[in-house]
Amino acid sequence: MKITDTLTSLVSSALESTQSSGSLPPTGDFEINIERPKLTEHGDFSTSLPLALARTMRMSPIQIAEAISIAIPENEMIGMVEPAAPGFVNFTLSTSWLQSQVGVVRKAGTSFGSNDTGSGQSVQIEFVSVNPTGPLHVGHARGAVIGSSLANVLEANGYEVQREYYVNDAGNQMRVFYDTLYSRYMQAAGNDTPLPDPSYPGEYLKDLANDLFHDMGESVLAKGKEDAIVELAPESLRRTLAEIRNVLLKLNVTYDNWFHESSLIASGKFDEVLELLENANLVFERDGAKWFAATKLGLEEDIVVIRSEEGGPTYFGTDIAYHHEKFISRKFDRVINVWGADHHGHVARMKALLKAFEVDQNRLTIILNQIVNFSSGGESLKFSKRNNVLVTVEELIKEVGTDACRFTFLSRSPESHMEFDLSLAKTQSSENPVYYVQYGHARLASILRTANERGIDFNEADLTLLTHPREMELIRKIIELPDVVDRAAEKLEPHHLPHYAMDLSRSLQRFYEACRVISSAVPEIETTKARLQLVEAAKYALGRTLTLMGMDSPEQM
Repeated sequence: MKITDTLTSLVSSALESTQSSGSLPPTGDFEINIERPKLTEHGDFSTSLPLALARTMRMSPIQIAEAISIAIPENEMIGMVEPAAPGFVNFTLSTSWLQSQVGVVRKAGTSFGSNDTGSGQSVQIEFVSVNPTGPLHVGHARGAVIGSSLANVLEANGYEVQREYYVNDAGNQMRVFYDTLYSRYMQAAGNDTPLPDPSYPGEYLKDLANDLFHDMGESVLAKGKEDAIVELAPESLRRTLAEIRNVLLKLNVTYDNWFHESSLIASGKFDEVLELLENANLVFERDGAKWFAATKLGLEEDIVVIRSEEGGPTYFGTDIAYHHEKFISRKFDRVINVWGADHHGHVARMKALLKAFEVDQNRLTIILNQIVNFSSGGESLKFSKRNNVLVTVEELIKEVGTDACRFTFLSRSPESHMEFDLSLAKTQSSENPVYYVQYGHARLASILRTANERGIDFNEADLTLLTHPREMELIRKIIELPDVVDRAAEKLEPHHLPHYAMDLSRSLQRFYEACRVISSAVPEIETTKARLQLVEAAKYALGRTLTLMGMDSPEQM
């Protein structure tokens, strides 16, 4: 059980007992919030429940706080309970309990921080899902990191998680892609074939067409354009997706499933779902097109689902079938879509769609990650997909490394605009938070190696010797991890992880400066053993945090 859960239970018991005894009047249900005070002199945790109860109870908040404080049941975790003006109950954790947690963390090992709050619930996270029309550019990296880290956090909280990439291989963008590819293929064969209008610019399709021509030869040239595209399309899609997979793998991003949009059409799923909505009078025909009656569900405009001219489904049209497939066919309890900020207008449509399916809208969460600005040496860098100016994710990884990419993209909440400082990300000093955190882990590993080399067995240690303020501060920071992981999952905010990693690394630095871990002096060997256990516990906490962020935990640097 998390610390906050235990404290919530204790406060609830105290409130019930004070009301049963008559020292506090009865009241309705109130949510008990446990928070960390901003000032350390106010204890480790605090609740403002008395302030919330004051009006209903018609008593001063401090009187309520005093009554609750007296009634808090004894618990080994709690060292002191104090009422505080204007109406708080402050808790200070017991020194003996804190010392014992070093052993608890060491026993949990690499699984420290996990809990089972999501046990029995299935979650699908769909992220990146870029049209397979070329390499991933830097704008896609943030969503990839957020989605994969969020999946790690949810799994650590006991959820059954599926990571999914939605392959948009059936829409108008792919038609433009294949038309352009055909022209580039003809050009690779020496023909002066103009590009279609519209077309995909850039060198990628040139290179792809040259490779395809080298492998598939002139047999394709004898066919008409449509037949040639039928032959070129599967192999070009396979190669493009293989490149996307490989780049994502370099970013430590993997998927459990690659779901193809085209399968919705080929399987008849799209037609099936469209018929369901037509029978519910939520799809109608107008001007030769088919429309989703979104105005019946609270939106201002209806939405085209099948175009009038070419008759193909729109992006939203296939999304209808795709989300029916997620919620109704595969029966995920929750679905999380991590999209770019340019999908903002699509959110309300998806919520309306769930109404049509009679699915609770709270089961779908759409996270929009904002634009990233890049700079180097104080100068802004302008990257644009237009005019063939494209910086790929692979180039970014080569420039700063996978871990710097992941830590930096995770350091801000998705809805925040952020600036990625390339020069800082490459700095090998404490100024670079990525270097600072990973160096902290390597330093912990170095201390444990030294202990092993000197033959120091610290499996048995007297943890009551850990009394130095910096030791206690470090223990307090270590045991925050389960609550951090829980909060990150509950709020779907993986950016809490890098913040915690930095805080823990700072606590480690203060601990090193104040406490010598390995001492050669015989009288201090017991203190050395206790501190080595603390170091090992810290290594587990920092290593787990790095793992959840999808980063390496270096043993030496």
